[in-house]
Amino acid sequence: MYKDHSIDGAASAALHKPSLARKLNLRVPVVSAPMFLVSGPELVVAACKAGIVGAFPTPNARPIDVLDDWMKSITEQLQRARDEQDPRTIGAWCANVVTHSSNTRLQDDLKLIAKYKPPVVVTALGSPKPVMETVHGYGGLVIADVISLRLAEKAAAAGVDGLACICAGAGGHTGHLSPFAFVSAVREIFDGYVVVGGGISDGRGVAGAIACGADLVYMGTRFIPTQESMAEQAYKDMLVAASSEDLLVSAGITGSNASWLKPSLRANGIDPDNMPDAPERSYDSNRSLGARKWKDVWAAGQGVGAVKAVERVSDVVDRLEQEWLAARSRFTSYAV
Repeated sequence: MYKDHSIDGAASAALHKPSLARKLNLRVPVVSAPMFLVSGPELVVAACKAGIVGAFPTPNARPIDVLDDWMKSITEQLQRARDEQDPRTIGAWCANVVTHSSNTRLQDDLKLIAKYKPPVVVTALGSPKPVMETVHGYGGLVIADVISLRLAEKAAAAGVDGLACICAGAGGHTGHLSPFAFVSAVREIFDGYVVVGGGISDGRGVAGAIACGADLVYMGTRFIPTQESMAEQAYKDMLVAASSEDLLVSAGITGSNASWLKPSLRANGIDPDNMPDAPERSYDSNRSLGARKWKDVWAAGQGVGAVKAVERVSDVVDRLEQEWLAARSRFTSYAV
């Protein structure tokens, strides 16, 4: 799906391919993004039952036996839901796998992915090549997280089904490009699926992203302060009180640029005005979480201002759908 730059190439093909939202049984084209120490089985299942993609990063489940338990629970709960209601109303679930060379648990994760067959697998912080054979072997989709056009080109050349363009405004590990510029550039070279994330937290933003060429929207910050997330209550409360002015992008915590809540940094003795140097990057899921700085500081994206209360996932998705449909209707008022 890596194409030339012609107008009749990737951009044209993208307009005529089947809807990914329909393929994944979504009422709103949204992914509850995989978030470190936030996304677990309860959030994934609630998101899928609400009609969006529920995703989680496999490093959240440590040790490997916990990951086995999580995947078993997710698949069993979603199967029961499909047995009890129209299966077309249940969104797909997604596993997010770290493919960075420092992750010594990758092969064990892939064995469980082959066993439980998540419909979508997102790769992050490394090449998607290690997961391709496993996921395509059972008919799943491989989507690669990318933060630059260069990385998008490399992932497209590797044969991924989709690209998750992480843009400026994203929480956690973030990009620097405008979503409009990033999606436009990717559409010139790639006719696969495009997911876009970065500061989108309501249905109007979803409509804008789809209009500019995306197939789905990554939405993370909006789902942190939900009843079903694993986030600490203090984290949820901080998000409700925060605005975009409370954010700082720095590589000083993980070694990669990420968007952090300043009050969280201060609470951990870190001066936002004097951030530490970037440490060596290490994303080994076999390491204990107790040794990681990541678990003690909290991330958020620029859409944090849309967070007004701690709610159930189903209520958040209901509101997103209303906003999404209203925005779609607004488009028609501009028709000549």
